[in-house]
Amino acid sequence: MADPRGFLTTDRQLPERRPVEVRIQDWQEVYQDFDARSLEKQAGRCMDCGIPFCHQACPLGNLIPEWNDLIYDRDWGQAIERLHATNNFPEFTGRLCPAPCEAACVLGINADPVTIKQVEVAIVDRAWEAGWITPQPPESLTGHTVAVIGSGPAGLAAAQQLARAGHTVAVYERSDRIGGLLRYGIPEFKMEKHHVDQRLAQMEAEGVKFRPNVEVGVDITVADLRRRYDAIVIATGATAWRDLPIEGRELTGIYQAMEYLPPSNRVQEGDLEESPIDVEGQHVVIIGGGDTGADCLGTAHRQGAASVTQLEIMPRPPEERPQAQPWPTYPMTYRVSSAHEEGGERMFAVSTQRFVGDDDGHVRSLELSEVEFVDGRFQPVPDSERSIPADAVFLAMGFTGPEQGPLLEQFGFPVSERGSIKRTDEYATSIDGVFVAGDAGRGQSLIVWAIAEGRAAAASVDRYLTGDTNLPSPIRASARPLTV
Repeated sequence: MADPRGFLTTDRQLPERRPVEVRIQDWQEVYQDFDARSLEKQAGRCMDCGIPFCHQACPLGNLIPEWNDLIYDRDWGQAIERLHATNNFPEFTGRLCPAPCEAACVLGINADPVTIKQVEVAIVDRAWEAGWITPQPPESLTGHTVAVIGSGPAGLAAAQQLARAGHTVAVYERSDRIGGLLRYGIPEFKMEKHHVDQRLAQMEAEGVKFRPNVEVGVDITVADLRRRYDAIVIATGATAWRDLPIEGRELTGIYQAMEYLPPSNRVQEGDLEESPIDVEGQHVVIIGGGDTGADCLGTAHRQGAASVTQLEIMPRPPEERPQAQPWPTYPMTYRVSSAHEEGGERMFAVSTQRFVGDDDGHVRSLELSEVEFVDGRFQPVPDSERSIPADAVFLAMGFTGPEQGPLLEQFGFPVSERGSIKRTDEYATSIDGVFVAGDAGRGQSLIVWAIAEGRAAAASVDRYLTGDTNLPSPIRASARPLTV
C-alpha cells in the first residue's frame, strides 16, 4: 500500500472536460490533460485491499492495486508492463469501459471509489508517448495459420495473442478499414482513431496480416477459408440491430444508430466531405437511453441540431446505489455522459406508439405515451399520450445477435435462444477448428468482455493447434457478464 492514508487525505478527482461551447465545435476528445502528480495522488487512494474486488469485477482480471501502487511510486515503466499483462488494449478500455471495477472498489462502500479508469488510460497514453510500447514479434513461427473474422476488440485481441504465440494470423474485415465498431461505431469525441491506428501498426509489426474489404461468405467462401487455414476464430460481433416495427416505420428520416454514426466517423477519417445524414437545424429524437444513444446525442450536437430528445422506456434510475443492487455489484444509477452534459432532453418511462409523417413521406413527429411495468410488461398509462416534433429519428435500442447471412449460412452453425453462435466453454463451435469469441458468441456485452474473450479464445486455439499453451486464459465462455 503506497500511501496508507491516501484514501483519507485525498478526494476523488477527474480531469476537467473542455467547455461545452468549445468542444461541440470540433470532434476532439472531451477531456483536458491531467497532470502526472495529481494522477499519482489519485492512485495513492487505492487501499491495496486484502481481497481486491476491483480485480474480481474486471473481466480481464486487471491487476489494479499493483499498477496503482507503481504509479504512486512513479514507476510508470513497470506500471505499463503490469497493465499489459492482462489487457492488450488499455487505451480502448480506459476510454470506453463503464468501469465495473470502480463499482466494486472497496473504498466505494462509504466514499468515492478510486479513479481506476483514469489511472489506466494515463498509464498507456504516457507509455505510447515515451516509446515504451513496441512490437513483440515471436521468436519463431509454429507453421500454423489462423484466420480471424472480424476486427473489433475481440478479433484484434485474439489475433495479437495468436501472433505472439508464433502462428501466422490474418484478420478479415468486411469494412474498408480495420477496427470494427472501434473504428466506425465510436465517435471521435469519445476516442480519437489515432489510438486504434497506432495499435494496428504494432500488430502489423508483430506479423498480423490485415484483410479489409473482404466479406467472408461473399468475397471468399467459408470452404476456401477452411482449406487455407488450420483454425478460424469468428469475432464478428452482435451487429443485428433491434428495430421498432410500429406504425410509420416506413417513413424516411428514421435510421438505425449504426446507419448514422459510421458516416460521421468517415468524415473525420477524410473519406467524406460531409455525412449523408446531417441533422443541422432539425428536431432529433433518439430512441434508446444507453451508450449508443448518447453517441448519437453527441454527434447531433456537433452537427448543429435544433433540439435533441432521448427516450428511454425504463424509469429514471436513482442517483444513489439501490438497495437491491448492493456493493460490489454494478448499480443501475443515473449517469450523465459528456454528451448529456452538452444539452438535449432526456425522457424516461415512455414508449413510442407511432411515427407521423408529412405528405412527402418524411417523419415529422412521433406519438408517445408514459408507461408503467405491470405483470411483467410495459403498459401505457391512460391519458398520457403526447406528440413531439421529430425531423430525424435514430433507433439505438441495442443488438439481438450476429447478423444472419452468407457467413453463418455457409458455416451452418446452430444458434442459441438469444441468437448467438453456440459454443463450448473452450470457445469451440460444433465445427472442428472453428472458434467463437466476443459478442458473436456471448451476445451484446462490454468491450472488456470482448477483449477478455479474445484472449481466452486465443489460448484455446493455441492449445488446439499445438496441444498446449502458454497464453493466459482469463475466463471461460460460460462466465456471464455483469448487467450494465
